[in-house]
Amino acid sequence: MEIPKEAKLSKDINTQLNFYQKEDQVLLAVDCIIFGFDKTNLKILLIKRNFEPEKGKWSLIGGFLKKNENLDQAATRVLNTLTGLSDIYMEQLYTYSKVDRDPGQRTISVAYFALIDVDSHQFDGIQIDSARWFDLDEAPELIFDHNEMIRKAISRLQRRAMTMPIGFELLPEKFTMRQLQNLYESILDKKLDKRNFINKINSLDVLVKLDEKDMTVSRKGAYLYVFDKEKYEKKVEEDGFSFKL
Repeated sequence: MEIPKEAKLSKDINTQLNFYQKEDQVLLAVDCIIFGFDKTNLKILLIKRNFEPEKGKWSLIGGFLKKNENLDQAATRVLNTLTGLSDIYMEQLYTYSKVDRDPGQRTISVAYFALIDVDSHQFDGIQIDSARWFDLDEAPELIFDHNEMIRKAISRLQRRAMTMPIGFELLPEKFTMRQLQNLYESILDKKLDKRNFINKINSLDVLVKLDEKDMTVSRKGAYLYVFDKEKYEKKVEEDGFSFKL
């Protein structure tokens, strides 16, 4: 009888691991910094731990690498298993290896950050009762080195947002120019001049103005826009276009 491919792979991995039994065994974890935007404020998703160490304290969402998966697969699994989220923007951030970073056991953590539009995700599959969104400037102190992870993720997000259109991952498919400006002000943590911002965005020529309005913002309403990803990618491919704000 032929051995299933998955079983053979697991057996091969176990055999390879046996070569290093005399070496120190170290846990490898992934921690996910999940940024969200609710059309007004930049937010972060945190959980209150229900296990030791640091039980009852706030933490990033994380888990441990399994021996039959790579880091990206582990981060995707952790995110999907605990929140039900999938098919969202996620990027590997940094590796944290301070010897005493986790009092439970020697653990190296690889941090990822993810971007989602809060209103478009209902978290129907969430498995954590204690998960909660916090405005970024109101987030509590976190365990271990998770505060440091968030600071680095914010810095990376700010750099990316100025040179790549990843900010649109935080917006609904249709959005107003005011919502777009709110997003960039939240990411960059500063006020932007409305006229200059609109002129700069229009000069990039990657938005499509719709014949629809958001009538909840004012009596006249505000026109809705969509990001033309296909046009952006074509401009990059043909013209060496750079998204710079």
